[in-house]
Amino acid sequence: MPESLDLLVLGNAIVDLIARTDETFLAAQGVPKGAMQLIDEKRAEELFAAMGQTTVVSGGSGSNTAAGAAILGAKTGFVGKVRDDELGGLFAHDLRATGVRFDVAAATEGPATARCFILVTPDGERTMNTYLGACQGLTPADVDEATAASARTIYLEGYLWDPPEAKEAFRKAVKIAHGAGNAVALTLSDAFCVGRYRDEFLGLIRDGSIDILFANLGELKSLYQTDDGEAAIKALRDERDARGHHLLGLVTRSAEGALVVKGGEVRSVEAAPVREVVDTTGAGDLFAAGFLAGHARGLDNVTSARLGALAAAEVIEHIGARPQRDLVALAKAQNLL
Repeated sequence: MPESLDLLVLGNAIVDLIARTDETFLAAQGVPKGAMQLIDEKRAEELFAAMGQTTVVSGGSGSNTAAGAAILGAKTGFVGKVRDDELGGLFAHDLRATGVRFDVAAATEGPATARCFILVTPDGERTMNTYLGACQGLTPADVDEATAASARTIYLEGYLWDPPEAKEAFRKAVKIAHGAGNAVALTLSDAFCVGRYRDEFLGLIRDGSIDILFANLGELKSLYQTDDGEAAIKALRDERDARGHHLLGLVTRSAEGALVVKGGEVRSVEAAPVREVVDTTGAGDLFAAGFLAGHARGLDNVTSARLGALAAAEVIEHIGARPQRDLVALAKAQNLL
């Protein structure tokens, strides 16, 4: 029987290649600033050749959350797919080095390990171009039943909803989690992702598959098809599943902090101070990591959200989506742990 987990994350296993650039380069490459778009292998090679000097780090939204939560002391596992190539080995080594359990066997054939080309402009905004490669090969067989049943919370990144077999892996994890009396969380990931799967995401919320929802304000507005942020928040506040239960919603709003939405009530949490915004890559991922690590420790929702805000603030002060400062020490200094 595997050791029980506080958190099991299902996500795309991706290696990030990060470069500083400017709006002129974005325009020349025809990529919309601040968005995430999927690219094929040929386009990936073209973009890499044009990017110049890059920083190579293990990434992927869900794995960033898993790593952040582990650094904050949560017992964490990750389910994602890499190829048995150089980048796949780098991804697995980096993730395990943070304390995350990663047992999924690498693919021995098929596409290469996924990579995300992240272009960071002087204002710290990141534009992502993602070649999904091997991570689309995740299947229900990669979800170990005993491991999934042991996790107090299972967390899914919305990006994983694209490949049909990965979608079934998520449905399997939901069934196992709820059968064991545990919680399921979903991050909406990206407004364009919401645009593709709005009805399915709302269906997951309303049929009781989801207990905790993470979204930024743009994603939430896309979910409820409104340009009015207050209307989107109200819609989330009033949302109930088939049993009449409210879900727990965490809504990030960049410099305006975050909202905790639960039981018809909305609580505001201030953003943590930031010395300098260098790269916003992973801010939402680390907010989720901090919240879920606090949740695992039994902290109340507002305190957990403050821990999330602290983790998000640290990660945007440098290039890359993995913490570089001691998050536990920072949290203790703020009396959050």
